Amino acid sequence: MLKVIVVDDDALIRDSLSLILDMEEDFQVTGTATNGQEALELCRRLQPDLVLMDVRMPVMDGVLGTRRIREKYPQIKIVILTTFRDEEYITEALKHGASGYILKSQPAESIVETLRAVARGNMVLEADVASSLTELIREGKKVYREDFQLTDREMAVLEMIGDGYSNREIAEKLFLSEGTVRNYITVLLDKLSLRDRTQLAIFYLKHF
Repeated sequence: MLKVIVVDDDALIRDSLSLILDMEEDFQVTGTATNGQEALELCRRLQPDLVLMDVRMPVMDGVLGTRRIREKYPQIKIVILTTFRDEEYITEALKHGASGYILKSQPAESIVETLRAVARGNMVLEADVASSLTELIREGKKVYREDFQLTDREMAVLEMIGDGYSNREIAEKLFLSEGTVRNYITVLLDKLSLRDRTQLAIFYLKHF
């Protein structure tokens, strides 16, 4: 059972999302909040698996809320939920550790599947958002794997993380054990001085 906190300053959206998720056998909404500050406190008390976080809220917005939660509770995964295709918010939220970004206009089934995918360790972006984000962050300087002393296999793992594959999927495609994939990820995090696989994905999209 995946424990979820729903964070949105619109009561109708909070209630609707809570109802949708509670109808699923593998989700349990353990709390709701109206801003990032309340969400941080709920994370301290409830230790959820996932946070579905609106981006534009009073007191503390979803970007800062994501940053604070991920700093204190890195095991909690966060999916940003918004009505805005705002590139600045997208990049900031992902930079601070969000694992996904979806639009409120998506069907309920799509939102549910996104949360399941994030819980499995994938990074998920709504299609239109992913397209604009990729173009935005790829405007930066291109580099080569040799600049970071990456081996061919490390580069292959990094590329698949950037494409949103889970450890299991990477292991299957590269004919490795999941333990070996985890070891490669540890090495990549150390070589690139990054914190988690979300930052690895952003690094790959930005530089390669």
